[in-house]
Amino acid sequence: MAQVNDELNTYLEQLRACTICAGQMQRSPNPIVRAAKGARILIASQAPGNLADRSSRPFADPSGVRLREWMGVSEEEFYDESRVVIAPMGFCFPGYDKNGGDLPPMKVCAPTWRPGLLERLPDIKLVLAIGGYAQKWHLGPDASRTLTETVRSWRTHLEAGILPTPHPSWRNNAWLKRNPWFAADVLPVLRQKVRDLL
Repeated sequence: MAQVNDELNTYLEQLRACTICAGQMQRSPNPIVRAAKGARILIASQAPGNLADRSSRPFADPSGVRLREWMGVSEEEFYDESRVVIAPMGFCFPGYDKNGGDLPPMKVCAPTWRPGLLERLPDIKLVLAIGGYAQKWHLGPDASRTLTETVRSWRTHLEAGILPTPHPSWRNNAWLKRNPWFAADVLPVLRQKVRDLL
């Protein structure tokens, strides 16, 4: 088991030192990932936002507050690497588009780092696939054409240990209002599942 832990720590050091996208993003690379041996929950989101990049702390913003509410966890539990892995599809903040929204994750990031990271995290029992990029990666052909359709099929995906959700950003407030079943049906199951695994 010590060897598994050493392999993970070495891999995380290499990942955090990655500069493969230097010059292709608006800022210098700053890969952000939190992981430790034994963690059973994986939060797979899109990419760190501006505040996460500035603080090197993922979900250090109102989205993180909402996500912790969805999960029913304290900040201490959320940031306990031995319980919760936070590994976005792109490990660096990609910058802003012309409308002020976050750019998509860098395409080279997930294929370069994700398989090796997941291979070194054998205890993961629940993946929170947050947003379309994470859902397409983790569900593959089982992801539906739209995020709403994918999230609506949450019961089927949960059988495989993957729970698709929208992003907890304020930008999705309208989606949450249009889809009250998410809060009514999905969140109680999510909270119970998380509680069982912590």
